[in-house]
Amino acid sequence: MTTAAHLTPAGRCARPAAPRTVPPPRRPEPTAGVDPAAAREFLEQFHAETRAGHGLHARVDQVLAEIDATGTYRHTGDELGFGARVAWRNSARCIGRLYWNGLHVRDRRTVTGAREIAEECVAHLRDCTRGGRIRSTITVFAPDGPDRRGPRIHNEQLIRYAGHRRPDGSVWGDPRGVAMTDEAVGLGWVPPAERGRFDVLPLVVTDGQGERVVHPLPSDAVLEVPLHHPEHAWFGDLGLRWHAVPAISDMTLVIGGVRYPAAPFNGYYMGTEIGARNLADVDRYDQLPVVARGLGLDTSSDRTLWKDRALVELVRAVHHSFDEAGVSLADHHGESERFLLHVAREERAGRTCPADWSWIVPPMSGSTTRVFHRYYAEPDPTSQPAFLPRASWTGH
Repeated sequence: MTTAAHLTPAGRCARPAAPRTVPPPRRPEPTAGVDPAAAREFLEQFHAETRAGHGLHARVDQVLAEIDATGTYRHTGDELGFGARVAWRNSARCIGRLYWNGLHVRDRRTVTGAREIAEECVAHLRDCTRGGRIRSTITVFAPDGPDRRGPRIHNEQLIRYAGHRRPDGSVWGDPRGVAMTDEAVGLGWVPPAERGRFDVLPLVVTDGQGERVVHPLPSDAVLEVPLHHPEHAWFGDLGLRWHAVPAISDMTLVIGGVRYPAAPFNGYYMGTEIGARNLADVDRYDQLPVVARGLGLDTSSDRTLWKDRALVELVRAVHHSFDEAGVSLADHHGESERFLLHVAREERAGRTCPADWSWIVPPMSGSTTRVFHRYYAEPDPTSQPAFLPRASWTGH
Protein backbone atom coordinates (compact mmCIF):
# COMPACT_ATOMS: atom_id res chain seq x y z
CA MET A 1 0.00 0.00 0.00
CA THR A 2 1.44 3.38 -0.96
CA THR A 3 0.78 6.40 1.18
CA ALA A 4 3.06 8.98 -0.34
CA ALA A 5 2.09 12.62 -0.06
CA HIS A 6 1.60 14.35 -3.36
CA LEU A 7 0.86 17.77 -4.77
CA THR A 8 -2.63 18.47 -5.98
CA PRO A 9 -3.00 17.39 -9.60
CA ALA A 10 -3.40 20.03 -12.27
CA GLY A 11 -6.97 21.25 -12.34
CA ARG A 12 -7.73 20.22 -8.76
CA CYS A 13 -7.34 23.76 -7.48
CA ALA A 14 -9.25 26.61 -9.03
CA ARG A 15 -10.24 27.79 -12.46
CA PRO A 16 -9.61 30.03 -14.33
CA ALA A 17 -5.89 29.21 -14.21
CA ALA A 18 -4.84 32.86 -14.12
CA PRO A 19 -5.55 35.30 -11.28
CA ARG A 20 -8.61 37.42 -11.85
CA THR A 21 -8.97 41.08 -10.92
CA VAL A 22 -12.47 41.95 -9.76
CA PRO A 23 -14.19 45.31 -9.30
CA PRO A 24 -12.94 46.90 -6.07
CA PRO A 25 -15.12 47.49 -3.02
CA ARG A 26 -15.47 50.92 -1.53
CA ARG A 27 -12.00 52.15 -0.68
CA PRO A 28 -11.36 51.51 3.03
CA GLU A 29 -11.05 54.38 5.42
CA PRO A 30 -7.66 55.24 6.97
CA THR A 31 -6.96 54.08 10.50
CA ALA A 32 -6.14 55.99 13.65
CA GLY A 33 -2.54 56.80 14.48
CA VAL A 34 -0.25 54.63 16.60
CA ASP A 35 -0.34 55.03 20.37
CA PRO A 36 3.09 56.38 21.43
CA ALA A 37 2.87 54.54 24.74
CA ALA A 38 2.45 51.19 22.96
CA ALA A 39 5.45 51.95 20.76
CA ARG A 40 7.61 52.87 23.76
CA GLU A 41 6.57 49.75 25.68
CA PHE A 42 7.49 47.51 22.75
CA LEU A 43 10.87 49.17 22.20
CA GLU A 44 11.70 48.78 25.87
CA GLN A 45 10.82 45.07 25.69
CA PHE A 46 12.81 44.61 22.49
CA HIS A 47 15.92 46.19 23.97
CA ALA A 48 15.55 44.37 27.30
CA GLU A 49 15.26 40.92 25.68
CA THR A 50 17.65 41.31 22.74
CA ARG A 51 20.23 43.70 24.15
CA ALA A 52 20.14 45.53 20.84
CA GLY A 53 23.33 47.36 19.94
CA HIS A 54 21.83 50.79 19.30
CA GLY A 55 20.68 52.88 22.24
CA LEU A 56 17.15 52.55 23.54
CA HIS A 57 16.67 56.24 24.29
CA ALA A 58 17.81 57.34 20.85
CA ARG A 59 15.49 54.83 19.18
CA VAL A 60 12.53 55.86 21.34
CA ASP A 61 13.13 59.53 20.52
CA GLN A 62 13.33 58.67 16.81
CA VAL A 63 10.10 56.66 16.88
CA LEU A 64 8.15 59.24 18.89
CA ALA A 65 9.24 61.97 16.47
CA GLU A 66 8.14 59.77 13.54
CA ILE A 67 4.74 59.16 15.14
CA ASP A 68 4.33 62.86 15.82
CA ALA A 69 5.09 63.68 12.18
CA THR A 70 3.25 60.84 10.40
CA GLY A 71 0.94 59.15 12.89
CA THR A 72 2.89 55.89 12.70
CA TYR A 73 6.44 54.50 12.51
CA ARG A 74 8.36 51.79 10.69
CA HIS A 75 9.84 48.82 12.52
CA THR A 76 13.39 47.81 11.74
CA GLY A 77 13.81 44.28 10.38
CA ASP A 78 15.05 43.09 13.77
CA GLU A 79 12.12 44.68 15.57
CA LEU A 80 9.65 43.11 13.16
CA GLY A 81 11.19 39.66 13.57
CA PHE A 82 11.25 39.93 17.36
CA GLY A 83 7.66 41.19 17.46
CA ALA A 84 6.37 38.37 15.26
CA ARG A 85 8.12 35.72 17.37
CA VAL A 86 6.88 37.16 20.66
CA ALA A 87 3.35 37.33 19.25
CA TRP A 88 3.60 33.57 18.75
CA ARG A 89 5.01 33.23 22.29
CA ASN A 90 1.98 35.12 23.59
CA SER A 91 -0.57 33.02 21.66
CA ALA A 92 -2.60 31.55 24.50
CA ARG A 93 -4.40 29.02 22.31
CA CYS A 94 -1.29 27.48 20.78
CA ILE A 95 0.23 24.35 22.33
CA GLY A 96 3.27 24.39 20.01
CA ARG A 97 5.07 27.47 21.31
CA LEU A 98 8.29 25.79 22.46
CA TYR A 99 10.08 26.81 19.26
CA TRP A 100 8.73 30.36 19.07
CA ASN A 101 12.21 31.83 18.71
CA GLY A 102 12.83 29.79 15.55
CA LEU A 103 9.96 31.32 13.57
CA HIS A 104 11.13 32.13 10.02
CA VAL A 105 10.10 35.71 9.20
CA ARG A 106 9.55 36.86 5.60
CA ASP A 107 9.47 40.67 5.51
CA ARG A 108 7.29 41.67 2.56
CA ARG A 109 6.14 45.09 3.75
CA THR A 110 7.10 46.66 0.42
CA VAL A 111 4.79 44.30 -1.50
CA THR A 112 1.52 46.19 -1.74
CA GLY A 113 -0.39 45.18 -4.90
CA ALA A 114 -3.14 42.59 -4.51
CA ARG A 115 -1.79 40.32 -7.25
CA GLU A 116 1.77 40.49 -5.88
CA ILE A 117 0.55 39.79 -2.34
CA ALA A 118 -1.28 36.69 -3.55
CA GLU A 119 1.87 35.54 -5.35
CA GLU A 120 3.88 36.03 -2.15
CA CYS A 121 1.35 33.89 -0.26
CA VAL A 122 2.01 31.15 -2.80
CA ALA A 123 5.75 31.68 -2.29
CA HIS A 124 5.17 31.38 1.47
CA LEU A 125 3.59 27.95 0.98
CA ARG A 126 6.42 26.75 -1.25
CA ASP A 127 9.03 28.12 1.14
CA CYS A 128 7.60 26.58 4.31
CA THR A 129 6.56 23.19 2.88
CA ARG A 130 10.03 21.95 1.88
CA GLY A 131 8.78 18.63 0.58
CA GLY A 132 7.11 17.82 3.90
CA ARG A 133 9.70 19.12 6.38
CA ILE A 134 7.40 21.95 7.42
CA ARG A 135 9.07 25.11 8.70
CA SER A 136 7.20 27.54 10.96
CA THR A 137 6.98 30.71 8.87
CA ILE A 138 5.30 34.11 8.82
CA THR A 139 5.04 36.56 5.93
CA VAL A 140 4.37 40.15 6.98
CA PHE A 141 2.83 42.59 4.51
CA ALA A 142 2.29 46.35 4.81
CA PRO A 143 0.67 47.67 8.00
CA ASP A 144 -2.39 49.81 8.43
CA GLY A 145 -1.52 53.48 8.47
CA PRO A 146 -3.16 56.87 8.99
CA ASP A 147 -3.18 57.54 5.23
CA ARG A 148 -4.10 54.07 3.91
CA ARG A 149 -5.11 50.61 5.01
CA GLY A 150 -2.88 47.62 4.71
CA PRO A 151 -3.96 44.62 2.60
CA ARG A 152 -6.40 41.91 3.65
CA ILE A 153 -6.43 38.21 2.85
CA HIS A 154 -10.06 37.12 2.91
CA ASN A 155 -9.34 33.42 3.47
CA GLU A 156 -9.30 31.98 6.98
CA GLN A 157 -6.25 29.91 6.01
CA LEU A 158 -4.12 30.01 2.88
CA ILE A 159 -5.23 26.44 2.15
CA ARG A 160 -8.86 25.50 2.74
CA TYR A 161 -11.25 23.13 1.02
CA ALA A 162 -14.41 24.32 -0.67
CA GLY A 163 -17.88 23.62 0.68
CA HIS A 164 -20.29 23.22 -2.26
CA ARG A 165 -23.97 23.81 -1.53
CA ARG A 166 -26.34 21.16 -2.85
CA PRO A 167 -29.98 21.71 -3.87
CA ASP A 168 -31.19 19.71 -0.86
CA GLY A 169 -29.31 22.03 1.53
CA SER A 170 -26.48 19.63 2.27
CA VAL A 171 -22.82 20.46 1.67
CA TRP A 172 -20.34 18.52 -0.46
CA GLY A 173 -16.84 19.17 0.86
CA ASP A 174 -15.95 21.12 3.98
CA PRO A 175 -18.94 22.90 5.58
CA ARG A 176 -16.50 25.37 7.13
CA GLY A 177 -15.60 26.50 3.62
CA VAL A 178 -19.13 27.32 2.46
CA ALA A 179 -18.96 31.08 3.08
CA MET A 180 -15.56 31.42 1.42
CA THR A 181 -16.74 29.27 -1.48
CA ASP A 182 -19.78 31.48 -1.96
CA GLU A 183 -17.61 34.60 -1.86
CA ALA A 184 -15.09 33.20 -4.36
CA VAL A 185 -17.83 32.07 -6.74
CA GLY A 186 -19.49 35.47 -6.43
CA LEU A 187 -16.20 37.06 -7.47
CA GLY A 188 -15.90 34.86 -10.55
CA TRP A 189 -14.18 31.69 -9.39
CA VAL A 190 -15.33 28.65 -11.35
CA PRO A 191 -15.13 25.43 -9.28
CA PRO A 192 -14.06 22.19 -10.94
CA ALA A 193 -16.70 20.73 -13.27
CA GLU A 194 -16.69 17.58 -11.17
CA ARG A 195 -16.92 18.98 -7.68
CA GLY A 196 -15.09 17.02 -5.03
CA ARG A 197 -14.84 16.92 -1.27
CA PHE A 198 -11.32 18.35 -1.28
CA ASP A 199 -11.29 21.14 -3.87
CA VAL A 200 -8.73 23.76 -2.89
CA LEU A 201 -10.15 27.27 -2.66
CA PRO A 202 -8.48 30.23 -4.40
CA LEU A 203 -7.00 33.10 -2.45
CA VAL A 204 -8.98 36.33 -2.34
CA VAL A 205 -6.87 39.38 -1.58
CA THR A 206 -7.72 43.08 -1.32
CA ASP A 207 -4.89 45.59 -1.21
CA GLY A 208 -4.76 48.94 0.55
CA GLN A 209 -6.11 50.76 -2.51
CA GLY A 210 -9.16 48.52 -2.71
CA GLU A 211 -8.02 46.39 -5.67
CA ARG A 212 -9.16 42.81 -5.21
CA VAL A 213 -7.99 39.62 -6.93
CA VAL A 214 -9.06 35.99 -6.98
CA HIS A 215 -5.88 33.95 -7.21
CA PRO A 216 -5.93 30.15 -7.66
CA LEU A 217 -3.31 28.20 -5.72
CA PRO A 218 -1.03 26.38 -8.16
CA SER A 219 -0.74 22.64 -7.68
CA ASP A 220 2.94 22.73 -6.71
CA ALA A 221 2.19 24.93 -3.69
CA VAL A 222 -0.31 22.57 -2.02
CA LEU A 223 1.10 19.42 -0.47
CA GLU A 224 -1.62 16.91 0.44
CA VAL A 225 -1.48 13.53 2.14
CA PRO A 226 -3.91 10.74 1.11
CA LEU A 227 -5.03 8.91 4.24
CA HIS A 228 -4.59 5.17 4.77
CA HIS A 229 -4.75 2.96 7.85
CA PRO A 230 -1.86 0.73 8.94
CA GLU A 231 -4.15 -2.30 9.34
CA HIS A 232 -7.42 -1.72 7.48
CA ALA A 233 -7.05 -1.64 3.70
CA TRP A 234 -10.64 -0.46 3.22
CA PHE A 235 -9.77 2.86 4.87
CA GLY A 236 -7.93 4.02 1.75
CA ASP A 237 -11.11 3.57 -0.26
CA LEU A 238 -12.77 6.36 1.76
CA GLY A 239 -10.81 8.85 -0.34
CA LEU A 240 -9.82 11.03 2.63
CA ARG A 241 -6.88 13.39 2.48
CA TRP A 242 -5.59 16.53 4.16
CA HIS A 243 -3.20 19.31 3.32
CA ALA A 244 0.16 19.50 5.06
CA VAL A 245 0.38 23.18 6.02
CA PRO A 246 -2.01 24.99 8.40
CA ALA A 247 -1.37 28.65 7.48
CA ILE A 248 -3.59 31.09 9.39
CA SER A 249 -4.33 34.19 7.32
CA ASP A 250 -7.22 36.01 8.97
CA MET A 251 -5.56 37.47 12.07
CA THR A 252 -3.91 40.83 12.61
CA LEU A 253 -0.35 40.96 13.93
CA VAL A 254 -0.01 43.87 16.37
CA ILE A 255 3.47 45.04 17.37
CA GLY A 256 4.03 48.16 19.41
CA GLY A 257 0.74 49.67 18.31
CA VAL A 258 1.34 48.99 14.60
CA ARG A 259 -1.25 46.69 13.03
CA TYR A 260 -0.33 44.27 10.23
CA PRO A 261 -3.67 42.96 8.93
CA ALA A 262 -2.08 40.56 6.43
CA ALA A 263 0.50 38.36 8.14
CA PRO A 264 -0.14 34.70 7.30
CA PHE A 265 1.73 32.28 9.55
CA ASN A 266 2.04 28.54 9.90
CA GLY A 267 3.38 25.84 12.14
CA TYR A 268 2.59 22.21 11.42
CA TYR A 269 -0.38 20.07 12.31
CA MET A 270 -0.99 17.96 15.38
CA GLY A 271 -2.66 14.70 14.39
CA THR A 272 -5.76 15.32 16.48
CA GLU A 273 -6.41 18.63 14.70
CA ILE A 274 -7.00 16.68 11.51
CA GLY A 275 -8.35 13.35 12.75
CA ALA A 276 -10.28 14.39 15.86
CA ARG A 277 -11.58 17.74 14.62
CA ASN A 278 -11.44 18.52 10.89
CA LEU A 279 -12.49 15.05 9.76
CA ALA A 280 -14.52 14.03 12.81
CA ASP A 281 -16.60 17.04 13.89
CA VAL A 282 -20.25 16.71 12.91
CA ASP A 283 -20.19 20.21 11.41
CA ARG A 284 -17.09 19.40 9.35
CA TYR A 285 -16.51 16.11 7.49
CA ASP A 286 -18.38 13.97 10.08
CA GLN A 287 -16.44 10.76 9.31
CA LEU A 288 -16.88 8.89 12.61
CA PRO A 289 -20.02 7.01 11.48
CA VAL A 290 -18.28 6.06 8.23
CA VAL A 291 -15.21 4.74 10.04
CA ALA A 292 -17.35 2.93 12.60
CA ARG A 293 -19.19 1.09 9.83
CA GLY A 294 -15.89 0.05 8.28
CA LEU A 295 -14.72 -1.27 11.65
CA GLY A 296 -17.98 -3.16 12.15
CA LEU A 297 -18.76 -1.38 15.41
CA ASP A 298 -22.11 -1.42 17.17
CA THR A 299 -23.45 2.12 16.70
CA SER A 300 -26.86 1.48 18.27
CA SER A 301 -25.96 3.40 21.43
CA ASP A 302 -23.32 5.91 22.49
CA ARG A 303 -22.67 3.61 25.45
CA THR A 304 -20.87 1.17 23.17
CA LEU A 305 -18.20 3.90 22.84
CA TRP A 306 -18.18 3.46 19.08
CA LYS A 307 -17.35 7.13 18.61
CA ASP A 308 -14.30 6.83 20.85
CA ARG A 309 -13.03 3.73 19.07
CA ALA A 310 -13.59 5.20 15.62
CA LEU A 311 -11.89 8.42 16.66
CA VAL A 312 -8.73 6.62 17.74
CA GLU A 313 -8.52 4.73 14.45
CA LEU A 314 -9.12 7.88 12.43
CA VAL A 315 -6.27 9.66 14.24
CA ARG A 316 -4.08 6.57 13.83
CA ALA A 317 -4.67 6.74 10.09
CA VAL A 318 -3.61 10.39 10.03
CA HIS A 319 -0.40 9.63 11.94
CA HIS A 320 0.41 6.60 9.82
CA SER A 321 -0.17 8.43 6.55
CA PHE A 322 1.84 11.54 7.42
CA ASP A 323 4.68 9.43 8.81
CA GLU A 324 4.79 7.23 5.73
CA ALA A 325 4.77 10.32 3.51
CA GLY A 326 7.55 12.01 5.47
CA VAL A 327 5.43 15.03 6.34
CA SER A 328 5.85 16.86 9.66
CA LEU A 329 3.11 16.05 12.17
CA ALA A 330 3.04 16.30 15.95
CA ASP A 331 1.20 13.90 18.25
CA HIS A 332 -0.81 15.11 21.22
CA HIS A 333 1.26 13.27 23.83
CA GLY A 334 4.61 14.58 22.64
CA GLU A 335 3.30 18.09 22.05
CA SER A 336 1.80 18.21 25.54
CA GLU A 337 5.18 17.41 27.07
CA ARG A 338 6.89 20.01 24.89
CA PHE A 339 4.35 22.61 25.96
CA LEU A 340 5.12 21.99 29.64
CA LEU A 341 8.81 22.36 28.84
CA HIS A 342 7.95 25.71 27.24
CA VAL A 343 6.04 26.76 30.37
CA ALA A 344 9.04 25.86 32.54
CA ARG A 345 11.39 27.85 30.31
CA GLU A 346 9.14 30.88 30.42
CA GLU A 347 8.96 30.72 34.20
CA ARG A 348 12.76 30.48 34.44
CA ALA A 349 12.95 33.58 32.23
CA GLY A 350 10.70 35.42 34.69
CA ARG A 351 7.70 35.46 32.38
CA THR A 352 4.22 34.03 32.77
CA CYS A 353 2.86 31.70 30.11
CA PRO A 354 -0.78 32.54 29.35
CA ALA A 355 -2.80 29.61 28.10
CA ASP A 356 -6.42 28.86 27.24
CA TRP A 357 -6.96 25.45 28.87
CA SER A 358 -9.78 24.49 26.52
CA TRP A 359 -7.44 24.89 23.54
CA ILE A 360 -4.25 23.51 25.09
CA VAL A 361 -5.79 20.21 26.21
CA PRO A 362 -5.98 17.86 23.18
CA PRO A 363 -9.43 16.97 21.79
CA MET A 364 -8.71 13.26 22.35
CA SER A 365 -7.49 11.44 25.47
CA GLY A 366 -7.07 14.74 27.27
CA SER A 367 -6.70 13.26 30.75
CA THR A 368 -3.84 11.02 29.59
CA THR A 369 -1.71 14.12 28.98
CA ARG A 370 -0.10 16.17 31.74
CA VAL A 371 -1.40 19.45 30.33
CA PHE A 372 -4.89 18.37 31.48
CA HIS A 373 -3.98 18.24 35.17
CA ARG A 374 -2.99 21.83 35.91
CA TYR A 375 -4.04 25.46 35.54
CA TYR A 376 -2.32 28.22 33.59
CA ALA A 377 -1.98 31.99 33.67
CA GLU A 378 -5.07 33.70 32.30
CA PRO A 379 -4.65 35.18 28.80
CA ASP A 380 -4.25 38.96 28.81
CA PRO A 381 -6.27 40.45 25.91
CA THR A 382 -4.22 43.67 26.09
CA SER A 383 -0.83 41.95 25.81
CA GLN A 384 1.35 42.85 22.83
CA PRO A 385 2.89 41.76 20.52
CA ALA A 386 -0.07 39.57 19.64
CA PHE A 387 -2.14 37.96 16.94
CA LEU A 388 -5.66 39.34 17.24
CA PRO A 389 -8.94 38.59 15.46
CA ARG A 390 -9.18 40.91 12.49
CA ALA A 391 -11.81 43.61 12.62
CA SER A 392 -14.38 43.57 9.86
CA TRP A 393 -13.80 45.78 6.83
CA THR A 394 -16.78 47.25 5.02
CA GLY A 395 -16.62 46.21 1.42
CA HIS A 396 -14.74 43.00 2.12
